Amino acid sequence: MRKSANERRLTAQRLAALFLLGCALFNYPVLSLFNHAGQVFGIPLLYAYLFGAWVLLIGLIAWAVERGGD
Repeated sequence: MRKSANERRLTAQRLAALFLLGCALFNYPVLSLFNHAGQVFGIPLLYAYLFGAWVLLIGLIAWAVERGGD
């Protein structure tokens, strides 16, 4: 089924917002908050944050694309 113009516009807006969220999550000031000697399940804190934020962003993008304009 084809999406209407409003649904495509809403999906594009969601993806643009997620792009900006990704820019904020992977920007220096935020990354410096996690650049410490701590570990999460034996993984350095910075690497755990990078992987977690990456997985979260991919999940949100998949949700936005699948949901469409609903």
